[in-house]
Amino acid sequence: MNKILDMMERELKQAFTASGYEDSFAKVVLSNRPDLCEYQCNGAMAAAKAYKKKPIDIANQVVEHLVSGGSHPVFSEAVAVMPGFINLKLSEEFLAEYAGSMARADKLGLEAPEKPETVIVDYGGANVAKPLHVGHLRAAIIGESIKRMGRFLGHHMIGDVHLGDWGLQMGLIIEELRDRKPELVYFDESFEGPFPQEAPFTISELEEIYPAASAKSKADEVFKERAHQATLKLQRGYAPFRAIWQHIMAVSVADLKKNYANLNVEFDLWKGESDAEPYIGDMIQMLLDKGLAHESQGALVVDVARYTDTKEIPPCLIRKSDGASLYATSDLATIVEREQDFKPDRYIYVVDKRQGMHFEQVFRVAKKSGIVKEDTPMIFLGFGTMNGKDGKPFKTREGGVMRLEKLIEEINEAVYQRIMENRTVSEDEARSTAAVVGLAALKYGDLSNQAAKDYVFDIERFTSFEGNTGPYILYTIVRIKSIIAKYRENGGKVSQDAAEKKILACTGSSEKALMLMLARYNEVLENSFAETAPHKICQYIYELANAFNSFYHDTKILAEEDEARKESYIGLISLTRRVLEACIGLLGIEAPERM
Repeated sequence: MNKILDMMERELKQAFTASGYEDSFAKVVLSNRPDLCEYQCNGAMAAAKAYKKKPIDIANQVVEHLVSGGSHPVFSEAVAVMPGFINLKLSEEFLAEYAGSMARADKLGLEAPEKPETVIVDYGGANVAKPLHVGHLRAAIIGESIKRMGRFLGHHMIGDVHLGDWGLQMGLIIEELRDRKPELVYFDESFEGPFPQEAPFTISELEEIYPAASAKSKADEVFKERAHQATLKLQRGYAPFRAIWQHIMAVSVADLKKNYANLNVEFDLWKGESDAEPYIGDMIQMLLDKGLAHESQGALVVDVARYTDTKEIPPCLIRKSDGASLYATSDLATIVEREQDFKPDRYIYVVDKRQGMHFEQVFRVAKKSGIVKEDTPMIFLGFGTMNGKDGKPFKTREGGVMRLEKLIEEINEAVYQRIMENRTVSEDEARSTAAVVGLAALKYGDLSNQAAKDYVFDIERFTSFEGNTGPYILYTIVRIKSIIAKYRENGGKVSQDAAEKKILACTGSSEKALMLMLARYNEVLENSFAETAPHKICQYIYELANAFNSFYHDTKILAEEDEARKESYIGLISLTRRVLEACIGLLGIEAPERM
């Protein structure tokens, strides 16, 4: 199904051509003056320079061809205004037909891509043996949304958590475990196996072991060196330490999966730095063979600076002077693995924006070396910080980093208290509803902000049922469900999608405003994915919810005496619900049945 902008532009192109001008000037945009018109074309301004004419004269010619012959199938109004704008209003009949087509079409008329892409989305970045905290929130929900958007559009999206599972933290855990439980068989050099199937620690113990080991390494150089040597032995395949590492992975990944599931986040791949390790040696040799890698102060680097750079881009460090690999090495080897396994058309990395330089270096090495093709899009979506009301990174009341599960508990409790203020449901239902609405409040509160920007986490504002919030969007959906339920109770018959209901041409301004918002659905979803911008979906559904609520307050939907008009209303609000539900699904949000 064509986007409504494309349909308008087709009409404008014909009018420009008929007037003797190139059709490239026929671009239509949403009006920045909705009090004057719904859409506008500013092409006459640009055409005036090319054809050395007054813009208003060109605009008048185009409008004359656009409206010649009386009524127009798409526009109810097309007016040329000084100095050369073309103001457009859509026909009420055309809008009604378009809405009806959306209701009957697969995916509400969303067009499938001409060439579906294979896209890797790298968006987890959690470290094993460490609990998820608020710093992991943004990567998880932004990345999940982008993955869902692409998949809904028809692309092959592959989400990879990319765990930190191969660094010094493993050696620290091993040696701390040795100090605490020296009797374990893993530390008995005479033990020949097999090693136990059950882990020698729980997730709670593991999460306490790592910070204790990290603190010890800062105060005890001998312990730090032991941890370093243990890491090397692990990476070289020492069986007892590999067995401990497998326990760490099993216990930690099971807990991570549980916590990500609480966010409604799922990964297709649970790969980590360890999976990239086998590719590092050959990759480094390739960089040497191509003359790209060279020694610098004992380390191995690749120069990535370009003469067009406006800021300094340091060489990418591939191997330290002591032979150790770095994050860049692991990230490049991961790209080698992904090219081998999936041959992606596009990469999207959802990472803290402070890592921008690191990924700029990695992307340049990947393209310079031929690991990926030069024209392969490699997108760094750097996100800002979630801050407290003091403007500093969000902390617990005690000043520590808040665990993600604790944050979810707090926001669910806040929503529960709001529900109980106007108690109309049982306590159990209030709790279950609060869990759904609380997650919506949390995710929408984050995603409604542009990813790159810092934002203030305001639990009172995020959990409000008014304004640009998740609960407001859900309340709108629930209100529509309630109206349709009452329609059925009063004898009305309607299917789940109400596609059989004929939507009539609108008769009021709020009804038309609602149709206009619905008609933008296709365009918004495509643009949001193309620009990796979930906040644009949030902005759209907020405006759509506002449009519906204005229509609801202006219209006696169920009291309408004209049966055809009433059925049209039911069809229109059902379409609104479907669009809202489709959009929140792309944000990883679900709507309850009641609120």
